[in-house]
Amino acid sequence: MHGLGNDFVVIDARSAPLAMSEARARAIADRHAGIGCDQLIVIGEAADADVSMRIFNADGSEVEACGNATRCVPLFVGRDVTIRTQAGLLDARLIDGGASVDMGAPRFEWDAIPLAYPMDTLTMAASWEDLPAPAAVNVGNPHVVFFVDALDGVNFDRLGPLIEHDPLFPARVNVNFAQVVGENHIRLVVWERGAGLTRACGTGACATAVAAIRRKLMTGPVTVSLPGGDLLIGWTPRGHIQMTGPATHVFDGEADWSRF
Repeated sequence: MHGLGNDFVVIDARSAPLAMSEARARAIADRHAGIGCDQLIVIGEAADADVSMRIFNADGSEVEACGNATRCVPLFVGRDVTIRTQAGLLDARLIDGGASVDMGAPRFEWDAIPLAYPMDTLTMAASWEDLPAPAAVNVGNPHVVFFVDALDGVNFDRLGPLIEHDPLFPARVNVNFAQVVGENHIRLVVWERGAGLTRACGTGACATAVAAIRRKLMTGPVTVSLPGGDLLIGWTPRGHIQMTGPATHVFDGEADWSRF
């Protein structure tokens, strides 16, 4: 499945629970020797929701949230669902061509991002090279957002991993490079923690829209244009984030489990 080109191997573990290790997730995600994906998604049972969702990045690390994958879950199950994730309980409902998801409330406290030490997260007293001071937002996973004048001049491959692994971010961080291109319209490129450059990042779009509204750059709802397409993000201060966008089922298949 994929959401705007952010692609997933989705495994149904509701009737047959499975053990997933970092090494196994990395092997499945390998595009040359495995199946290939940005993230591996395991759908299981949950005591307090319709289903649970575990998320593993291409490097094998397990993470708390993935917005594009969340939109795929109701399409995978075939109906509106509540989803238990490490980031909390999410509501996802089917719409024509995709899904709309209540992503919960963002957090801005420095230790909720988390950062290594106290700092204002709206305009951080930190930057890298000639990038402007960023904002930090936790939307179930940690994000840092840079609003730049032009995306074309940014070296994503160099700055992305440099910032992701900076000691300021003890849990590492997703790095968002954003350009305001119109009224309530942002162009966005995301260096995703554990996956690198991606065609789309749903939580990155949420974090960036929230940061733009907090900085009074726009009021929303915000159209976020990623390399893979557009997401619509709605948020009002002290409210929940609503993310709406496409989800696509590509194919079903079988594989020899022992190969991984």
